[in-house]
Amino acid sequence: MPVINRIAEFHDEMSKWRRHLHANPEPSYQEHQTAKFVADKLRSFGIEVSEGIGGTGVVGVLYGGRRGERSIGLRADMDALAIGERNDFGHRSRNGGVMHACGHDGHTAMLLGAARYLAETRNFSGRVVFIFQPAEEMGGADGGAARMIREGLFENFRCDEIYGLHNWPGMDVGTFAVKAGPMMASGDSFEIEVSSKGMHAAQPHKGADVVLTAGHILVALQQIAARNTDPLDALVVSATQIHGGDAYNVLPNSVTIRGTVRAFSPRARAAAEPALRRVVEGIALSTGAHFKVSYAQQYPTLVNSEPAAQAAEAAGLSVFTKVETNPPQTMIVEDFAFMLEDRPGCYGWIGNGPDDNGRILHSAWFDFNDEALPFGASYFAAVVEQQLQR
Repeated sequence: MPVINRIAEFHDEMSKWRRHLHANPEPSYQEHQTAKFVADKLRSFGIEVSEGIGGTGVVGVLYGGRRGERSIGLRADMDALAIGERNDFGHRSRNGGVMHACGHDGHTAMLLGAARYLAETRNFSGRVVFIFQPAEEMGGADGGAARMIREGLFENFRCDEIYGLHNWPGMDVGTFAVKAGPMMASGDSFEIEVSSKGMHAAQPHKGADVVLTAGHILVALQQIAARNTDPLDALVVSATQIHGGDAYNVLPNSVTIRGTVRAFSPRARAAAEPALRRVVEGIALSTGAHFKVSYAQQYPTLVNSEPAAQAAEAAGLSVFTKVETNPPQTMIVEDFAFMLEDRPGCYGWIGNGPDDNGRILHSAWFDFNDEALPFGASYFAAVVEQQLQR
């Protein structure tokens, strides 16, 4: 395999780290034991450690064999999801209702592996900043990336460039995917409350039917992408929740719809909110119901800078068996986008193997593929040694 030999030598140890993390998952901003595990490992490697950055975040700083001016940031996320694990292997979650269903255990283990190797070799000039971020799953301005930045991440730990990875089910282990420009979508959220006076189901004429109103809104929301957006601009509007009613023979006094809007272009994103408000207002006026719309922009589009994407490709070619340089974009969001708004850098996908038998992101049957660990750790190390050449 093209992975770094020294990293391949402690592959089994990285697997043990990863499985320990998988068995002990912690949700956003509660990653106390995870952060302690990370901090202890970094210190054992001889790396300077700062804790409590952005809540439960950990930052390690390592200087190369010769001190230089440039500084590279490497980021991994640490939090788990509020999902009850359905796997029955030995390292299944011990925390009921919480599991690593997105592979952050693997991301953390890969960055720890890179940190160990780089601390042993120090074959670079300058500085590496290892960023272990909390609360990626919380997202938006309240999520870990935005909070770490607000609390002075890049002021206190200067990074000239920053790099991150995410495992990708359905891509073969040993495969790396990266592209310059927009790679992952922006993400906004909305809540629509439709209200009226409740009434007997047998007498709908005595008020506005909020269930009917909500039904019309659910269907009409799809015209935003179909008829209010340039066909060349990808946009997804998804209603993901609907709540209302308590009895089969009562028309309720309110129904709430919640959902998400995903886009790549600023133009499509900007057009979505006013279009959604027009749809809701028009339908509510037609039925006589009252309405309230709340809309929040949460994630920016993840945009890789051209130079950093080229650097990531070059590093990837030295490590992976296959590098895809024009992967399809995805409407999935990622709060590393906040860091890329602040600093030039690149985010790539690393193959996690087949996505059958529930091995898909955010599934109760998901498990990170340990065979991918040396590839990710070697990639992080290769980026540093390439960008901070002695």
